[in-house]
Amino acid sequence: MTIRRAAHFVPGANEKMLEKSLGTQADALILDLEDAVTPDNKDSARVTVARWLENVDFGRQERVVRVNPLGSPWFQRDIEETMIHPPDSYLIPKVNNANEIAQIDELIRENEGLYGHPVGSTKLLILGTETPQGFLNIGDLAANPRVDALTWGAEDLSAAIGSRGNRNADGSYLPIFEHARVMCLLAATAWEKQPLDTVFVDFNDPVGLRSECAQSAAMGYTGKITIHPNQIDIVNDSFTPSEQEVGEARELLELFAEKEAEGLMAFSFKGQMVDVPHLTRAQKIVEMAEVLAELG
Repeated sequence: MTIRRAAHFVPGANEKMLEKSLGTQADALILDLEDAVTPDNKDSARVTVARWLENVDFGRQERVVRVNPLGSPWFQRDIEETMIHPPDSYLIPKVNNANEIAQIDELIRENEGLYGHPVGSTKLLILGTETPQGFLNIGDLAANPRVDALTWGAEDLSAAIGSRGNRNADGSYLPIFEHARVMCLLAATAWEKQPLDTVFVDFNDPVGLRSECAQSAAMGYTGKITIHPNQIDIVNDSFTPSEQEVGEARELLELFAEKEAEGLMAFSFKGQMVDVPHLTRAQKIVEMAEVLAELG
């Protein structure tokens, strides 16, 4: 299990922000070559990120590079120059369909062979709803074996479809964007990949962020992308099982083992009937707790 609670954006040419991010508790650092970099600085930012991958000790933090979109003037060089010392994962923006993911997979595979890296060792995190086509095809975007997580984007989708905003006055998503959020979750879990919730853009609203994280975790998301260091601890806390949750999950697993020996897979637990879905949920909670304990 790869743990990605807070996956944090770092502009791809900002040494100061990278240094600050290395001191945070973010599980993944997304080194951004796309939106955070102007066209005139794409080449120099790519050189900087490639140097970071070669020389910087990221510790336990996953190294993710957000490349420019397939078909842009920078995409192929983004992959080729960062595969010399490869990241753990690429975040791929503005994906339209599964054929594009297959093309990206093949290019990475060629570079893995060229530089002697294990085939399939570099994963893909897919931004699934930044384009209308990607949204319509989201059910297939996580099927490729190299894909490890699926996330979505409200801001680029807003621009692509011409909406004037993506939230209601109370902060909830407008229907089309809530639908994107739901479909991303379903598409990820249908292929047994991580569902990763999108950014919360108002980094001065910790109360709103915590509320959205609570809803997201209740839905089934297991992490969220962050854009400001102040968001990281809130996100981590929201997607980390509490001691009570872990304790109850362990207790339930023990009881399931006893009941299964008696030929039962449905029984009463703390005043509720439980069966196989509850077993699956408890296993996931305990697995996550054990991985987090190993990470320290």
